[in-house]
Amino acid sequence: MTDGNLFRPAVSLLAGMIFGLGLAISGMIDPARVLGFLDVASGHWDPSLVFVLAGAVLVAIPGVFLQRRLSRPWLDERFHLPAKTRIDRPLLLGALLFGVGWGLAGFCPGPAIAALSTARPVVLLFVAAMILGMLAWSRLVARAGD
Repeated sequence: MTDGNLFRPAVSLLAGMIFGLGLAISGMIDPARVLGFLDVASGHWDPSLVFVLAGAVLVAIPGVFLQRRLSRPWLDERFHLPAKTRIDRPLLLGALLFGVGWGLAGFCPGPAIAALSTARPVVLLFVAAMILGMLAWSRLVARAGD
């Protein structure tokens, strides 16, 4: 990799570090806090993550409007947006699986990766299971076609 090609990975690394730091500061890497947010029926609901989600939406909205005005991203040749825009069975099943996993474990992929810095066994187990699930998807389902 030449020096000119180091800029994009460095920006990606910096963005990932900022994202992970934000997840850690906000409490999104604490499964007990996430499960407290998701448990609206017990009477012990923790609404604090609503502010995290609202903040994420407030940051994302200007980014979406900016992306729509640009002909291409600043650090790539093109935008990598999903080709499929239809809500179909695989999308709904994936969303269901994601939601069930988030509700059972208190982790989703981004916070789980950020939580690897804690080296807690539950985090390591979750990330290992997540990787196995991705490998199973790519080997079993993706090869069969949607």
